[in-house]
Amino acid sequence: MPRTMFDKIWDQHVVTELGDGWSLLYLDRILIHDLSGGRAIREITEAGHSVAEPRKVFAVPDHAVSSAPGRSAATFKTGEALEKSLREYSAKAGVHYFGLGARGHGIVHVMAPELAIVLPGVTLACGDSHTCTNGGVGAMAFGIGASELGHALATQTLPQRKPKRMRIRYEGVRGAGVTAKDMILAAIGRFGTAAGTGYAIEYAGSAVRALSLEQRLTLCNLSIEMGAKVGMVAPDDVTFAYLEGRDFAPKGRAWEAALADWRALPSDDDAVFDTDHVIDMADVAPQITWGTSPEHVAPITGRVPDNADAAALEYIGLRAGQALAGTKVDWVFIGSCTNSRLSDLRDAAAVLRGRRVAPHVTAWVVPGSEIVKQQAESEGLHRAFLDAGFEWREPGCALCVAANGESVPAGARCVSTSNRNFVGRQGTGARTHLASPAMAAAAALAGEMVDVRRF
Repeated sequence: MPRTMFDKIWDQHVVTELGDGWSLLYLDRILIHDLSGGRAIREITEAGHSVAEPRKVFAVPDHAVSSAPGRSAATFKTGEALEKSLREYSAKAGVHYFGLGARGHGIVHVMAPELAIVLPGVTLACGDSHTCTNGGVGAMAFGIGASELGHALATQTLPQRKPKRMRIRYEGVRGAGVTAKDMILAAIGRFGTAAGTGYAIEYAGSAVRALSLEQRLTLCNLSIEMGAKVGMVAPDDVTFAYLEGRDFAPKGRAWEAALADWRALPSDDDAVFDTDHVIDMADVAPQITWGTSPEHVAPITGRVPDNADAAALEYIGLRAGQALAGTKVDWVFIGSCTNSRLSDLRDAAAVLRGRRVAPHVTAWVVPGSEIVKQQAESEGLHRAFLDAGFEWREPGCALCVAANGESVPAGARCVSTSNRNFVGRQGTGARTHLASPAMAAAAALAGEMVDVRRF
């Protein structure tokens, strides 16, 4: 029978069927971070268990660490304790650990693909909802809760109910100023934040094939904002070129054998999906959110809908029918597991060169990893940001989730390249508008929401 890519990966990892649609799956990789990783190892140890396969577990402190330039430790006492716990319990368990300043340190869903920890066809779990990001390389990657994380570490397996399969095909050519971030925001705006609930989503079509690997990671990153735990793009020559030679990628004959397996992963031509959508790229323009959910989104040339949620408008400080362009901006944040990779920084720097951030705007750029930071500095991208008036900061999650003592002030309006614009997400009372790196850079220059195509 013809099978989807998801079915092929799922079937290869079933340890046993549990009944009622549930299976016990083998996990090829487990990622852990500072908010839950140290605690999870401690709890299974206290329960008399050990980490089942420590060499398949990868730990990195990212959520609660400082992004302050020249940092030497975590930001505040809570973050310092979490970083210490993860470091010490990782050492005791013998898992891979990537500490502050080390090669490989960074946001967990940035460092995993760039080190080739995640590969096509693998199953990967992490105690973070944006684990779906890693599906951009053709993996089945999903976020799990705290109790599930303990089970995963102790057994290298996890019970999962098999989801239905959805495909979203983007056909056509991206227009000027349109990025992968705009593509996924447009889909969430069209289908809603519950559309993917109970599904694994495969992104396909000519516009997806034309994306770089880093752009595919961005596309998959917001799958969970559509309700789907899993987002995937079939691996191809773009994927293989990106992964070859990276730290944990197969080498020599093992690489050639892996390529043969990976080329068999894409969905069969006549595979049937439970739901199949098509988006014409001619209908996708640069996007920006106007409310307190990723589905509260519109083209930058648009207006707040007349029927917009009243509570969202009260919090965000906009009114129904108001034009989005021209709305004053106080902060700009370029970073997060959505948009902090080298290509993202290049996009933003291209807008900024030779220009200055508006005097009233506080602007931060937080590279996604030590490798991204070093590569950007070798290209001189940091100078473009610094000369424009941005702060060039250290790798970590930073203002995406404000779990590290850094936050946007109450009432301040921030254009952010992150993935969630919930109430209080970037700090108590902070007002968040999601956009691409280029759109965020343009907003920093203009001091207001603006169409990047003007630049």
